[in-house]
Amino acid sequence: MAVMNVNPTRMQLSKLKKQLTTAVRGHKMLKDKRDELMRQFLDLVRETKELREKVESEIENCNAHFVNASAVMSKQSLDASLISPKQQVNIETNTRNVMSVDIPEFVSKPRTSDSSDVFPYGFAFTSFELDDAIVSLNNVLPDLIRLAQYEKSCELMSAEIEKTRRRVNSLEHVMIPRYQDTIKYIAMKLEENDRSSRTRLMKVKDMLLDKAHNYSGKQ
Repeated sequence: MAVMNVNPTRMQLSKLKKQLTTAVRGHKMLKDKRDELMRQFLDLVRETKELREKVESEIENCNAHFVNASAVMSKQSLDASLISPKQQVNIETNTRNVMSVDIPEFVSKPRTSDSSDVFPYGFAFTSFELDDAIVSLNNVLPDLIRLAQYEKSCELMSAEIEKTRRRVNSLEHVMIPRYQDTIKYIAMKLEENDRSSRTRLMKVKDMLLDKAHNYSGKQ
């Protein structure tokens, strides 16, 4: 029996009963939170898996274009074409609260709105395979940023689920049984003390009656 080291008094019994009620209510709230977090986490994991497969396919396609470009262009020409990028992408980070978890939100914004700025070279001395590689890389970038957002969100939600699970288990298997066992112990001690008090009172009564009337109260 996991009993707390407390004085077995009625005041302590009332206090522990209130704490038990609070612990049971907190246990239910944490279980609901854990279940909802798990539901949203699994939905996010499915979306992340689909997005990762899409990104991996797009990157594979992009790499194929670069391989083709390197096959028809010399390494010096390829390096010179890509050495001075014109476009720049800025990423703004925000957070969104989901069940007390601040998950990130990434918003990408190009420095200029001109779509031709993704090409850091002129078209006179480059191959169309390089153009296709640059276009495919530009197209995969938003999905890549969104994938980073999803995976970081999964990481944070997973940590919160584990923390909530530990709290639920602690309440369910340690704190609540300890409160219940201690309340039961104090109630038994109080009943025992009440029986002892009644026995002593009856003995005192018998002694007083016998002294006053020479009568012990027994037939």
